[in-house]
Amino acid sequence: MSILTIKGDSFYLNDEPFTLLSGAIHYYRVVPEYWEDRLLKLRACGFNTVETYVAWNMHEPKPGEFCFEGICDIEKFIETAEKVGLHVIVRPGPYVCTEWEFGGLPAWLLKDQGMRIRCGYQPYLDAVDRFFDELIKRLVPYQSTNGGPIIAMQVENEYGSFGNDSEYLEYLKKGMIDRGVDVLLFTSDGPTDVMMQGGTLPDVFKTANFGSRPEQAFSKLREYQPTGPLVCMEYWNGWFDHWGKEHKTRDGKDVADVLDKMLSMDAGVNFYMFHGGTNFGFMNGANHGDGYEPTVSSYDYDAPLSEAGDPTPKYFAVRDVIKKHYGLPDIEVPKPLPKKAYGKVELTKSVALFDCLNVIGKKYESHSPLTMEEVDQNYGFILYRTNVTGPRENAPIILQEVRDRALVFKDKENIGTIYRNDKESNVTMDVPKEGAQLDVLVENMGRVNYGPEMPDRKGVTKGIRFGYQYLYNWDIYTLELDNIDEIPFKDEMTKNGPTFYLGELEVDKPHDTFLALPGWTKGICFVNGFNLGRYWGIGPTKTLYVPAPLLKKGKNSIVVFELHGMEKPIIEFRDKPELG
Repeated sequence: MSILTIKGDSFYLNDEPFTLLSGAIHYYRVVPEYWEDRLLKLRACGFNTVETYVAWNMHEPKPGEFCFEGICDIEKFIETAEKVGLHVIVRPGPYVCTEWEFGGLPAWLLKDQGMRIRCGYQPYLDAVDRFFDELIKRLVPYQSTNGGPIIAMQVENEYGSFGNDSEYLEYLKKGMIDRGVDVLLFTSDGPTDVMMQGGTLPDVFKTANFGSRPEQAFSKLREYQPTGPLVCMEYWNGWFDHWGKEHKTRDGKDVADVLDKMLSMDAGVNFYMFHGGTNFGFMNGANHGDGYEPTVSSYDYDAPLSEAGDPTPKYFAVRDVIKKHYGLPDIEVPKPLPKKAYGKVELTKSVALFDCLNVIGKKYESHSPLTMEEVDQNYGFILYRTNVTGPRENAPIILQEVRDRALVFKDKENIGTIYRNDKESNVTMDVPKEGAQLDVLVENMGRVNYGPEMPDRKGVTKGIRFGYQYLYNWDIYTLELDNIDEIPFKDEMTKNGPTFYLGELEVDKPHDTFLALPGWTKGICFVNGFNLGRYWGIGPTKTLYVPAPLLKKGKNSIVVFELHGMEKPIIEFRDKPELG
């Protein structure tokens, strides 16, 4: 039994001085077959603890329906960490940020038009309670107080950068304790007065999140916690990428130097991230500053372990610093897993979205456009269809609060694209005497996961106008793309989207690989039915990571949903990523 306690300014584990050397690995961003590989590499780097968030939206995809299997098997992840000799820190949320869709909150919360998140709004608390009832009973047996590896758990997450409802934080703390949590509880916030005042509780251990200048950060932490260990709960040693922006990197020597400073101060640290992994499927989040900024599918984060789990030069620079201060375990660093360039694959079958809409879409009828949440849709695309009478002179199509990117069609011909960040509509149309069919296909590119733009409902939130006139009487099709096995592909090809394409990859032996789509524009890729994530020609990311466990010996199904069009129906599997 290894119980973490605080005496003076130090941690003790079983009454022995203990320095927290932790790294973040999120189980839901790594295929389960690779958990042990990544955790062994963490241990071999000299770390003694792994930290993970819990993604509520992965575990409760629909109200009252829970999943703790496969990539959601957090118990198996904890057991694997213990197996390789690591302690565990769990940050159960309910909000986790982490550049994850809606910060880990489930989208179905937003069906309630009055929903207020991260506060004492009772319907929100009721949903949290239901989730905690299912989650925490699974964590309690793994606490160190019960002989397991969990040494600490977090209350909420960086709450001071969102709100100041201390009663809400107390409610969560009490809820964890009442359900059997008896390991060390802590909060983590940025080292500013506003964040520390809003996000902390008087009797809960406080930690700080930052990427540089530890002296200043810890000085501010000391103003709010005069005694106790100094802990950087999120040491931002890299960063994440947004579509259309440059790929972010950070020099490994700089990362090592800042770590050296923190360890020289006898501080504890949790690397955020040690291994980033991947925002598979539709699970990337988004930021919103001057405009909407969706996060890419890769969560490489320029971390010590790459997206594919390979030790980087940063890994060895960090390892050297830990060795200098605390020595290293007698564990050899596992070798990188093999990669393979399977080469080019021609996609030979296709079907246009409009030709299979009634097969893969669920239809609703409404006088006004409804949001995704109002029709019980979490992710993917939503299509709005109506008929406009004519004749009408040329006028703009105006989507009031499009969330996030819409393709507009007149009689199934694309007449333009409207993006959330556009200041005004640049799509216009006229209507002949016989009228025209108007289709608006909206892509949810990831709900905002941080800041005042939460919550972030998807689809068209306030209405669709033709000029100054609101349009009514809509057919609405939800397209979560969780049923692609039902797509009726044809032995014919089209180069204009939105279209589904099908091909086969022949594999002799499965290895990690990277899917590139040169000449394609924007869309989603599936391998054997598994949603790898998004691609977009604007970059910075130009490849999608394909872990070997997603492949099988023999024929592998490849489906691409392309929104606009491509030069040739050819994709390529490479042995190296292209992150930008």
